[in-house]
Amino acid sequence: MPVALITGASRGLGRVTARALADRGWSLVVDARRDADLADATREIPRVVAIPGDVTDPGHRADLVAAVQRLGPLDVLVNNASSLGPSPLPPLREYGLGQLRRVYETNVLAPLALIQLLADSLGAASGAVINVSSDAAVEAYQGWGGYGSAKAALDQVTAVLAAEEPGLRCYAFDPGDMRTEMAQQAFPGEDISDRPEPETVVPALLRLIDERPSSGRYRAADLAIAAPAEVRS
Repeated sequence: MPVALITGASRGLGRVTARALADRGWSLVVDARRDADLADATREIPRVVAIPGDVTDPGHRADLVAAVQRLGPLDVLVNNASSLGPSPLPPLREYGLGQLRRVYETNVLAPLALIQLLADSLGAASGAVINVSSDAAVEAYQGWGGYGSAKAALDQVTAVLAAEEPGLRCYAFDPGDMRTEMAQQAFPGEDISDRPEPETVVPALLRLIDERPSSGRYRAADLAIAAPAEVRS
């Protein structure tokens, strides 16, 4: 059965993606920083190895890789774990460099580190890397300089990886606005109930996994309405 590693799987898009793949019979390795939340998210999921920890910790990443290796070649790596940074979102001229460094560690360096560690396993399965991006990576929003620039860097990592690793499918996946804890942190005190639930994004993400179009940047909104994608040979 296919194997997926999903980071940041205790809440939001990571949680519902893990559930969707489990329902399809996949074996999963998942993580999240909050032990209790991760246990709750995976309580009724079969064939799952849940490892609490922080993706910026090399020791934790080693534990994830070891768990994947016990299951077999890795079909899909979903780098979903992200850090918004400080809330309320500060302008760049006031952004603490230590805080910015942490955002980049989580959103850029940790995903790349996992890709480096798992490249051979992904290659053995002709696998796919899905790096969860954001519209803030391509649009200039006030206050989003830290998170947005980190996601822009992740998009470029994805694009270069695709050029260097033709045997893999490499996707920067922009889910669009969702009703998540991170979105609430980005807009403290505001009502975000009009945003769609993460479950509405899962069909687009599954389409990437199923059809394996050419590597690139994909928006969930486009995947929901576009014509069938080119399937890899």
